[in-house]
Amino acid sequence: MNWITKAINFGEKIKRVFKKRPSKQDIENSDWTSCCKGPILKKDLEENLWVCNLCGKHHRISCKQRFDVFFGKNNYEIFETPLPSEDPLQWVDTKSYKERLKLARLKTKQDCAVVIAKGKINGIEITAGAINFDFIGGSVGAAEGEAVIFGVQHAIDNKTPYVFFPCGGGQRMFESPIALTNMTRTTLAINELKKNKLPYIVCFTDPTAGGITASFAMLGDIHLAEPGCLIAFAGKRVIQATVKEELSPDFQTAEFVEKHGFVDKVVQRKDLKDQIGRLLSILLKKNSDVSSETINETSENTKTITKAAS
Repeated sequence: MNWITKAINFGEKIKRVFKKRPSKQDIENSDWTSCCKGPILKKDLEENLWVCNLCGKHHRISCKQRFDVFFGKNNYEIFETPLPSEDPLQWVDTKSYKERLKLARLKTKQDCAVVIAKGKINGIEITAGAINFDFIGGSVGAAEGEAVIFGVQHAIDNKTPYVFFPCGGGQRMFESPIALTNMTRTTLAINELKKNKLPYIVCFTDPTAGGITASFAMLGDIHLAEPGCLIAFAGKRVIQATVKEELSPDFQTAEFVEKHGFVDKVVQRKDLKDQIGRLLSILLKKNSDVSSETINETSENTKTITKAAS
């Protein structure tokens, strides 16, 4: 056997190995996922609210999973939000935008990346919103902007606080300027919420970046964040190339952002329901027996709470 035959046989072996590799769909449908120490059963992860027992990583979850954790299973109602024109720019690159939307809907069982729901915590009715990163990277287009605004309007009409769990990479490029206008529209909507003196609490989840950070996600009366989540506008490498300096390893993490004053407190997923419930009891003055000690325990930034409640 000469070296040419050997090379051809070796190439065929490599092809066979790659053919045996599981597809992306196989991985998604598997009972296993990976974390710090390798494979971990999704069932075990789910029992711990999708947080790794070993390293504490807070894995990304869907909107429904988020509401299951926050309100409790079957203790909330999901709203049907407006759906504008799906493909106003007739966008096509490697595939059409309409096809991308179709695939995202099949994958997530959602009409758009943002889901709005209502439920109760500590007897307080709450309007809540969340973004699913699996829906085209959690990006915001016209439908997502309409959903955020729908949540604001529902909160105003029903005099409820608005709690939002943002994530995603920013505005959706497939809708270009139409997506960008939703930065302004959602900002104006949040301003209306504040004019009505209704609390707006934002809990950052991984990752929150781009136009989401630059609009409705950074306008909360109180900002909480899950441990280790990325909170940014531009990417770390872009900033590092601009400032020509080495950035710290924890740059743009929730802990780094908290240290620099943009987040009031980093809160474990298991504690979010209790923490937000207590905050809203204070802000809405639902519990006259709440002591100053409880306020300090609920948030390290008592000035933020006092300002929001006034």
